[in-house]
Amino acid sequence: MLLDRQQASNGAVILPGAPAASTAVALPRPRSLARRSAPSWVRSYTVALVSVETLAAAAAGAAVLVARTTPAGPSTVLFWAALALVVAWPVLLGCTGAYAERAYGTGSDEYRRVARAGFLLLAMASFLSYAAALELSRALVVVAIPVLTAVSLLVRYAARTRLRRLRAQGRCTKKVVVVGRGGAVLELVTRLQRQQYAGLEVVAAAVTPADRIRVAERAGVPVGGLDDVLALAESHDADTIAVTSASETAAQYLRELSWQLEGTGIELLVAPGLIEVAGPRLHIRPFEGLPLLSVEEPCFEGWRRVVKGGVDRAVAALALLVLAPALLVIAAAVRFTSAGPVLYRQERVGLNGRTFTMLKFRSMVVDADRQLDALRADNISDGLLFKLRADPRVTPVGRLLRRLSLDELPQLLNVLGGSMSLVGPRPPLPAEVARYDRSVSRRLLVKPGLTGLWQISGRSDLSWEESVRLDLRYVENWSMALDVLILWKTGRAVLSRSGAY
Repeated sequence: MLLDRQQASNGAVILPGAPAASTAVALPRPRSLARRSAPSWVRSYTVALVSVETLAAAAAGAAVLVARTTPAGPSTVLFWAALALVVAWPVLLGCTGAYAERAYGTGSDEYRRVARAGFLLLAMASFLSYAAALELSRALVVVAIPVLTAVSLLVRYAARTRLRRLRAQGRCTKKVVVVGRGGAVLELVTRLQRQQYAGLEVVAAAVTPADRIRVAERAGVPVGGLDDVLALAESHDADTIAVTSASETAAQYLRELSWQLEGTGIELLVAPGLIEVAGPRLHIRPFEGLPLLSVEEPCFEGWRRVVKGGVDRAVAALALLVLAPALLVIAAAVRFTSAGPVLYRQERVGLNGRTFTMLKFRSMVVDADRQLDALRADNISDGLLFKLRADPRVTPVGRLLRRLSLDELPQLLNVLGGSMSLVGPRPPLPAEVARYDRSVSRRLLVKPGLTGLWQISGRSDLSWEESVRLDLRYVENWSMALDVLILWKTGRAVLSRSGAY
């Protein structure tokens, strides 16, 4: 999104959207804007990780020594190898950036860095064993190091879960100044306030003159001009400056801003215009020294889709077999506690607009559809959906099934039949699809899912706009790794019962 040019008291500052021919003058950096030290929680968090992972390395080394001890005691080489493991593991984690504050709490980069450290340790041990003929224990190379890596990954997951809980309480956060045009700033502020687990607390905003009043009223944070960014960062002790978007004319402003932030320890974030395109589809490609952002086409066909379909059906078949006793119990509970069929059948729209019959355990009274018109006035949805927090049509057993998402288990039959996928967008009703615009219709480029980003991000508590945004993000950035992550998080979302009614 373009930003207006604004005059600073000491000269003109080129901002995104300004004419390329304008002259730029560096923003004055306040003298007190010295380099920030890491927050105390970062130091404590890092020390805790180093301590636990060093102890894990010591335990792995001790286990190898105990397993390989002979009546004469452990060999000298094995003893020193076990000792070296205790030192090498935290050092390698540090070298791969696993103790960098930016990796804590969000994203998969932290896990990749731990895995990289494990691979390096395994390669080093194997090379030294062969090159120096040290005859290291196979238990050290084949068992101890991979297990140590797995334990460290579990430690990181547990630490991340704890950190996210603290961030949800407003602790262990980074203070952010958001910069940009009013609409983009408000959108980013809203998202960060909603997703507190990201650990970014908006403390101020810098916008164009025409947007100051509107942003101040709606964002609820102090608002300054675009030439006040550094002063706002200083006065609010900010850790991060986030520029909402950029164009080809934004380079000069961002360059000046990055120069002014040198030596301060303040992080500079820039949100690309394609905010829903992320992950492996975005690449920086240099063309004769000019770095350009390459956006790959989304993958809707090909071998990965074939693999996804095969995995879907195999997992669905296995799940139906394992869950058969539970399915029978639920079916009996539905059948004998209220009049009507066990399964509820409803027409939904799937891949490329083809309709199919979606199956669910019946959670409402038989004539629920005929009662819909009388309840429309109580609808709490802001979009095309119909939602009630205390729907009188839901049976007592149905309410329990909905809270645990057990009513959706028969959709495994849809997955097995190929009309649905384990992970995908929410399956829409024909009446919804009839009112889709072109962008929302992209949800139909993939099969609807039993679960998806909407399921792990709030379920029925989401607004219509937010649920559509999440579905489109999945469509644009689908991958097997993302599917596995969503399936993993679905269990936690179901157990928390958040947004289920």
